[in-house]
Amino acid sequence: MFNDLSSPLSYLASRRSGRAREMVGPGPDEAELGAIIALAARTPDHGKLAPWRFVVVGPDQRDEFAALLARALDANDPQAGAAHRLKADEFARHGEALVVLLSAPVIPHKIPMWEQELSVGAAAMNLLHAVHAHGFVGSWLTGWAAYDPLVRAAFCTGEQERIAGFFFIGSPGRELEERPRPVMTTVVRRWTPPL
Repeated sequence: MFNDLSSPLSYLASRRSGRAREMVGPGPDEAELGAIIALAARTPDHGKLAPWRFVVVGPDQRDEFAALLARALDANDPQAGAAHRLKADEFARHGEALVVLLSAPVIPHKIPMWEQELSVGAAAMNLLHAVHAHGFVGSWLTGWAAYDPLVRAAFCTGEQERIAGFFFIGSPGRELEERPRPVMTTVVRRWTPPL
């Protein structure tokens, strides 16, 4: 289901991230999720390296994901209390769909690592735009799990791969709120050539 927005400009102005913990059904079906990921991959990519990977965690795999997070806490944060463990379990079950985006740089290569990482960020934003265009809401989260060595090993296949984020997708459980945006004069300036 595509959002019926009157123009690309209104589409861009209306995209919001939703809170993963507040998402409800419906979420994308398998075909819609495939189309969303295909759009996400249409991103700037100097050298045509595809320095990113998408890993889909299926609805039937959420228990295993929760168990992975519990093992990671046991191994790397044994002092984690009950509240932290409960939050990790809930994190594993957010949204109706879950895509894990990996940074997968090609090393060594003449294309600098920085440019490859920028392509990963662009793929992430394309993913959020594609989610919105399909009529759903997305949330890009990292947190401790994105940096935990056990979690990383469970998703990453290459030594240089890292988790860029967990992308939860669903329908908003409540009306999305506009968040404060930067004042343009604080983030935009005209270039002054050096003398």
